[in-house]
Amino acid sequence: MKTHKDLDIWKLGIDLVEKTYKITANFPDNEVYGITSQMRRAAISIPSNIAEGAARNSRREFSQFLYVALGSLAELETQIIISQRLGYIKNNDLMEPIEKLRRKLLNFIKHIKNAKK
Repeated sequence: MKTHKDLDIWKLGIDLVEKTYKITANFPDNEVYGITSQMRRAAISIPSNIAEGAARNSRREFSQFLYVALGSLAELETQIIISQRLGYIKNNDLMEPIEKLRRKLLNFIKHIKNAKK
């Protein structure tokens, strides 16, 4: 690995940020400081934590940041479900990429933990 930008999980995270911004652009104006802001921050946190973890000098630290990214992913998923229930999201294009990223993150965490020391 050269940098975090070489990681598929980082690239998927960036794609998820873009999709989140596009979907939340259609939310009601009164939600700009509410769920819109929360969803965008959670989405941004995912690739940001992957990048920060990759810049650390130990697999243990990297793993911790990957778990934080996983937590942000769960947070975003919850906010999407809430947005659907409130009628802000009709066609949900985000759940499939979230599941794909969750699987890849979990597999990468296992890989990092099992890598030879």
